Amino acid sequence: MQIKEVKAREILDSRGWPTVEVSVRCGEQWFTAAVPSGASTGKHEAWELRDGGNRFLGKGVLKAVDNVNKTIFKKVVGYECTAQREIDELMINLDGTENKSKLGANAILGVSLATARAGASVSGMELWQYLGQLTGNKKFVLPTPFFNVINGGKHAGNNLSFQEFMIAPSGKSFAEQLRMGGEFYQMLKLHLGGKYGKTAINVGDEGGFAPAINSAEEALNILEHVQKETGYREKIKLAMDCAASDFYEKGVYYLTKDKKKKLAKEELLEYYSDLIKRYKLISVEDPFQEEDFDSYAQLLKKSKIQIVADDLTVTNVKRLREAIRQKSGNCLLLKVNQIGTLTEALEAAKLAKQNNWKVMVSHRSGETNDSFIADLAVGLGCGMIKAGAPCRGERLAKYNRLREIEEKLKVR
Repeated sequence: MQIKEVKAREILDSRGWPTVEVSVRCGEQWFTAAVPSGASTGKHEAWELRDGGNRFLGKGVLKAVDNVNKTIFKKVVGYECTAQREIDELMINLDGTENKSKLGANAILGVSLATARAGASVSGMELWQYLGQLTGNKKFVLPTPFFNVINGGKHAGNNLSFQEFMIAPSGKSFAEQLRMGGEFYQMLKLHLGGKYGKTAINVGDEGGFAPAINSAEEALNILEHVQKETGYREKIKLAMDCAASDFYEKGVYYLTKDKKKKLAKEELLEYYSDLIKRYKLISVEDPFQEEDFDSYAQLLKKSKIQIVADDLTVTNVKRLREAIRQKSGNCLLLKVNQIGTLTEALEAAKLAKQNNWKVMVSHRSGETNDSFIADLAVGLGCGMIKAGAPCRGERLAKYNRLREIEEKLKVR
């Protein structure tokens, strides 16, 4: 079944900013994928065309749309829609830049993901099955959700520099984990409203609450309180995404946005070590700025918990290989739009697994209702996913898709 037509359009993401949606036609059927966009982005990420960052004009996204409709379309027409690697490599070569800045990673990724949906359909498979076939994975498991329930950093308007405080439920099924996460979230909402007032239950970009707090300890104390209130002290564990590159400046880390509290990297290492012990954190993501491979390695050695590399590795095989060499973590955060094609993202996941790193599939803060990453997490069999709080339609689309997949796996 060959690709007959490719059509891109501008749509709005969950923050109301322009992004790209692409449809691919094979035979008489259309297959569509939408591209997410991040706010907290690593400088080594593939380049999203967005007109110098002024998203509200939409000109950059419209250029990406034109690049699909006028350039990529002509090159991929006639390819078998199951030729995922060939199509992705064709677009990489057509762009010809290191970071996909000519055609735009958002343009390329939209075609890549829509092609995968088409390939799955014509192969008579569910998308997660097809993605498993592309990676050679035959063990399909539902991922543990890491719910972002308290927001700071670029995801919220409070004074807290740390970006995400997460909960990770452990249960016999994904359905049970989703229920536990939902119960915790609702109890947290009641607690924050009573303690901080109604404005505390306003939510950030990823659905987490954004109360007027000033420290990681304050956020983690709140989560510990709700653990006890829900009776999930042992079943729900705590985790953090620090996004440290966003609060690093000239050798100093500013722990609050008003810059009243700052630490050198050596002090920050000890600070994290203390938080990990006090709150029994099971995972810390991006604890240091995106070039500091050594500090990542020191925290891993000192803490012996899951240290997740996001801005450090940006789903890029070259960056990941260096992180593996320096032992700068033990878990890759996988974001397809960081690298720009499905094939490259799958190669990064493969490299991570070959070197005994875990993989956590992740959303972006600017999301769409596309549930592709739910299928990706199951297809990879990686066991972990970050898709935001159990709140907001663009986040729930992923979680509800995972519920559907779980039902289908049970009847296989």
